[in-house]
Amino acid sequence: MTTTPDLPVVVIGAGPAGLAAAAHLVGRGIEPLVLEAGPSAATAVRDWSHVRLFSPWGELTDPAAEKLLAPTGWARPAADLCPTGGDWAEQYLQPLADVLGDKVRYGTTVTGVSRLGRDRVVDADRDQQPFTIRLTRTDGTDGTDGTDGTDGTDERILARAVIDASGTWSTPAPIGADGLPALGERTASARISYRTPDLKDPVVRARYAGRRTAVIGSGASAFTALATLADLARSEPGTHSVWIVRRGISGSTFGGGSADQLPARGELGLAAKAAVDDGYADAVTGFRTEAVEPTGDHRLTLVGEDGRRLDPVDEIIVLTGLRPDLSFLSELRLALDERLQAPVDLAPLIDPNQHSCGTVPPHGHRELSHPEQGVYLVGMKSYGRAPTFLAMTGYEQVRSVAAAIAGDTEGADRVELALPETGVCGGAGLFDDPAAGQADGEGCCAPAPALVRTGTGVPVPVAAAQDAASGGCCGS
Repeated sequence: MTTTPDLPVVVIGAGPAGLAAAAHLVGRGIEPLVLEAGPSAATAVRDWSHVRLFSPWGELTDPAAEKLLAPTGWARPAADLCPTGGDWAEQYLQPLADVLGDKVRYGTTVTGVSRLGRDRVVDADRDQQPFTIRLTRTDGTDGTDGTDGTDGTDERILARAVIDASGTWSTPAPIGADGLPALGERTASARISYRTPDLKDPVVRARYAGRRTAVIGSGASAFTALATLADLARSEPGTHSVWIVRRGISGSTFGGGSADQLPARGELGLAAKAAVDDGYADAVTGFRTEAVEPTGDHRLTLVGEDGRRLDPVDEIIVLTGLRPDLSFLSELRLALDERLQAPVDLAPLIDPNQHSCGTVPPHGHRELSHPEQGVYLVGMKSYGRAPTFLAMTGYEQVRSVAAAIAGDTEGADRVELALPETGVCGGAGLFDDPAAGQADGEGCCAPAPALVRTGTGVPVPVAAAQDAASGGCCGS
């Protein structure tokens, strides 16, 4: 650890984990500085403000944060209610940021983190040097005016430790089954969305009403999109979805249903199943996208690795998971798992092939540590590409990390969280599950390609279908 206790601990990201980290630091008498790229707290959460969480309020607030909020008269909403992202931001996260006051800086993008005077190669006195954080201030524009949204001002600040809680929302996974953008994906970007549609927005509603939309993915976000578009189809004739999955459909595909200990998640899976059974969506299984090709009538055709060509669609919604942005950490010595891009000691505990969100054991500073002492990835970002994250897990992470930074090893090592067993984990309490199906006995190889006709669940041949490609993991 650095020998600069007078410097603040920099927290990157004013989302749930970042603000909770700041609350724990304040509770230990340590000065935090939270750097948020957006114009307000919980910018990423606000981006999906229309989506309802699986987790109820009782699992979405942090004890240290509640202690800071209590003098303001704040009271947590009913513990058993599941808020939307907007509710979470407005009723808890923004009030918490307001209490932290000038400890939170908005419009501040972190572009690099390193050691003062030391790149990642240099050993000499490395751990004795403070961290240096390079910033760029944003000017409040969204880039639609042709600018890049920055005012061109670079800044450097020093820190005694760094907690990266920047999440993964800004880096969604692409269409390509190989993890790369499908051929033509960038060219067709105007017709492709990587977010669950908010049909309360008239512009978004008009984009999908009366049109044929491909939904790619097999987790909670895809379920939400299927259910949402099915609701639209009930009032807008001609609206139809094509649900594309790389694996097959089994009894566990739609989650735990009424047996799920997160009832809201179980209900979501049942709503997605109803979209297929009621004829509002067709499910194409065993399809690994290789290319997106334009048609002569301004539509798009998805082409599989096996040569199959699906019927044209008007729009594509890609919900194949999220990834961490590690670019601004390139000068730090991080130990990351080669598959999940999560800390190496954490990766075996969160492997989606083995764990659901409820079977991930509580963990803290030791599992989150790196060869670079004093830097921690927490929250969604700590999970890399794994989808099994719960807010409660993030709060336990930052409690432990704050204790470690304060020198309270006993407190940092103590487990103060007991997670409920949540059964089939179709998501993270918040987000998508790109590896669903791999941990429940289905294996990771693509099934024979099939189009599942709505209302029957019976596979029927697809025109020009070829044998399924063998090997590889289904992913979504």
